[in-house]
Amino acid sequence: MLLSMLCTMGVAQPEREKPIKNPMLWADVPDPDVIRVGDTFYLVSTTMHLMPGAPVMASKDLKNWETVGYIFDKLTDSPKYDLSFSLPLDQQKGEGVGTVYGRGQWATSLKYHDGKFWALLAPNEQGAMGDTYIFTAPKAEGPWTIHSRLRHFHDATLFFDDDGTPYVFFGTGEVCQLTRDLKGVVEGSLRHYFQREEDENGLLEGTRVIKHNGTYYAMLISQSYGGGRHRREVCYRTKDLNAKWEKNVILESDFGGFYYLAQGTIVDTEEGDWYGIMFQDRGGVGRVLTLSPVRWIDGWPMLGDENYKVPEVMRPYKSGQPVKGIVLPDEFDGTKLGLHWQWNHNPVDKAWSLTERPGFLRLKTSRVVPNLYLAPNTLTQRMEGPTCSGYICMDLSKMADGDCAGLSDFNGDSGVLTVKKNGKTLTLEMSEQKVSLTEREKAVTNVEEKVVETVDLTKLVNAKQPKIWLRVDGDFRAGERGGRDAANFFYSLDGEQWTQIGTKNYRMVFDYRRFFMGSKFGIFNYATKKVGGYVDVDYFKYHCDEK
Repeated sequence: MLLSMLCTMGVAQPEREKPIKNPMLWADVPDPDVIRVGDTFYLVSTTMHLMPGAPVMASKDLKNWETVGYIFDKLTDSPKYDLSFSLPLDQQKGEGVGTVYGRGQWATSLKYHDGKFWALLAPNEQGAMGDTYIFTAPKAEGPWTIHSRLRHFHDATLFFDDDGTPYVFFGTGEVCQLTRDLKGVVEGSLRHYFQREEDENGLLEGTRVIKHNGTYYAMLISQSYGGGRHRREVCYRTKDLNAKWEKNVILESDFGGFYYLAQGTIVDTEEGDWYGIMFQDRGGVGRVLTLSPVRWIDGWPMLGDENYKVPEVMRPYKSGQPVKGIVLPDEFDGTKLGLHWQWNHNPVDKAWSLTERPGFLRLKTSRVVPNLYLAPNTLTQRMEGPTCSGYICMDLSKMADGDCAGLSDFNGDSGVLTVKKNGKTLTLEMSEQKVSLTEREKAVTNVEEKVVETVDLTKLVNAKQPKIWLRVDGDFRAGERGGRDAANFFYSLDGEQWTQIGTKNYRMVFDYRRFFMGSKFGIFNYATKKVGGYVDVDYFKYHCDEK
């Protein structure tokens, strides 16, 4: 991987006739909903405990996507969103306030109706925290405002019929009609529009609904693995919402050496062609998006090529579009944080700044915490396949005693580069960290930390040279040299000569019981003794190899 290429990423350049290579987005972009308004496609995805949440991405060609906004900046129903905790680590055992790791915003539905954008989402929580939000905005970029709160609808989709009647389809074959103002459920309208067959013994969820040529289509992921079946996308259709719905399997395809994929939607172009966008679990990188052609056969939207398989390569819908991405480098030279960044839980706004030292991201400590998983203001971006590399330059001169700052591949299992200040001693550690969470409250009960290698920086990083460069490389290739889901870690004292440190080919893990998301680059700074210190991050350089 050529580090000299890192600085060139993110510059828009014309691109002509380069194919779309699946995965279309080789990064963690699960639970997609996609619509088209005019000549632009808009996509929303799940980001759970990351803030701002419910990212909105846009594309003209179904190849080059960029993040154009978020539906909300923060969720505030509970201090859990703030990473607050009421008991010491060894006493939590579920009674503490907890966290929202793997919870928060799930499976947002995006629609355009009557000149406005609408979004429906329900946090995967119990009680009032799990109530459904309906947001609206004049444009996809925002600003988005809360329109109403309703009961919890699992993996729901908002749907407007031709006459404007609003519905919510959710769960496994459930539907209800909403009031015209989208502020309530029409009494007596809740019903099942299909009953799951006896041999459909797994989950049916992730509903997306469209209407085409007078027929309603509800698409769901089927998680049934018995009887030779795999994960697949099924479709129910009817011409009358009150009549019987027919069922068909519209996609059952493995891809790229990984298991079968499903859950997503289909979308049309201005010319009337159709495409399907579905996600696939890809291990440590998370759940990636694939693009397939849609062929209407006997009135069913069949995804895939002539063999009903997800193709490896597709032509872009449009040529000549500028190269864009959802993971980007950053010089931190603006006054607003780029839309490619998300915080782990709600940020402490007073504890970070882009203006106190122009051209730098300042991360200040704001509370004393015992570990990375309870640290506020960890700043994240997705990692991408097939291979990627990201590094930061960080000024350490204002760290306080007990401070920990650095860069990690951040997940439930994390490889972490930590600079630690202890008295006058400064060290760099590469460690393997694994968090344990309670099932209900997601309270942090333990962090297993294995320090693999330590470097004394006391004489190397000083007043004359207060900076360190930290780098994480990710390799998500399958069956190729280098292995799959491997992270490697490096440091430098001048930004040019790099030294590898710690675990080689650290195995990144996707764990649905804890974080339920792919690995992220995570920039952090937290206090273990007293608040008041800070670090200044000069830049984040990034490179991803072409698929």
